[in-house]
Amino acid sequence: MRVEMITKEYPPEIYGGAGVHVAELVAALRQNIDVQVRAFGAPREEPETAAYTTPLGLTSANAALQTLGTDLEIVAAISDADLVHSHTWYANFAGHLASQLHGIPHVLTAHSLEPLRPWKAEQLGGGYAVSSGIEKLAYENAAAVIAVSAGMRADILRSYPSVDPSRVRVIHNGIDVDRWHPVQNPAFLESVGMDPDRPSVVFVGRITRQKGLPYLLQAARLLPPEVQLIFCAGAPDTPEIMAEVQEGVRLLQQTREGVVWIERMLPRDELSAILTAATTFVCPSVYAPLGIVNLEAMACGAAVVGTATGGIPEVVDDGVTGRLVPIDQVQDGTGTPVDPEQYVSDLARVLTEVTSDPGRAREYGEAGRERARAEFSWGAIADTTRALYAELTD
Repeated sequence: MRVEMITKEYPPEIYGGAGVHVAELVAALRQNIDVQVRAFGAPREEPETAAYTTPLGLTSANAALQTLGTDLEIVAAISDADLVHSHTWYANFAGHLASQLHGIPHVLTAHSLEPLRPWKAEQLGGGYAVSSGIEKLAYENAAAVIAVSAGMRADILRSYPSVDPSRVRVIHNGIDVDRWHPVQNPAFLESVGMDPDRPSVVFVGRITRQKGLPYLLQAARLLPPEVQLIFCAGAPDTPEIMAEVQEGVRLLQQTREGVVWIERMLPRDELSAILTAATTFVCPSVYAPLGIVNLEAMACGAAVVGTATGGIPEVVDDGVTGRLVPIDQVQDGTGTPVDPEQYVSDLARVLTEVTSDPGRAREYGEAGRERARAEFSWGAIADTTRALYAELTD
């Protein structure tokens, strides 16, 4: 079987969970089938991997139009495939057209949904209507839609009610616990200002509305003074949210010690060292299909505190591998808490409870690593994905 895998992100150009997912899935699938990767960006040296940039005539166009131009370049290069598999709306148009052009099944993996990210209008302007329309077209015509969690499956069927529920399958994200594991590196921790002898809360993620970082910055003001805050955060969606976070961090640093902000993207070994030293990792997301970063933290032995939304409850076993923070959300697609002050208060309360009991936090971390190893291996995920491919091409 030959599969065309289409994605915006692929190593070394990865900035989010979707890119991590594709890289790991491709590596596991290639153990048994032929996978040709077609990605956006600079040329790659990896065999059976090609990259495509924005067509020259569209370099000054709206970002959404640039994406569609790259998609057309990809479609023109596809031939002799049994199936095409796309990831995120950026690649969905290419997958849809390739399916029509070559008469092959199109499988797409849902890592997020445009109707549930209305704040992207800040980033794309009118291009958000384009991205939303492309996503709808692809979902309604795909041979199969893979949801990375049961929560994501419910979101898909609610957002696109004309999609046949039998075509939406749940195949979770995964983690490689051989690559993500506890790392002891006290010299590096000292270099970034993290004291492993003090309780700590670690956040890792892009600066985007869905990650809930502004809520965490508010909750941090309510934590005990001995608790450190380590923010590994960068790649802002817009200048506006970057300015909001900068101001929040500045105000926090004025009122307490131990507030560290690392804006650069850390290599895996350095990030693993921070996660290993953390009393708890926190995922304050208001929208999260699953959250590979939670699995990465668990694999490094960190307790996880996460919002009880989306696919997070399918990863974090409340009271076993960490804690879930309750949230009641406005049903307008933004994920905004109905009562933001209550959510901030609950987040601070749970973080205080976990950081105040380091022994229990270590127990959460040990259970989390075992759960990541036993239930979220990429080998099992690739087997399930390959079985779906076979079902569609028989």
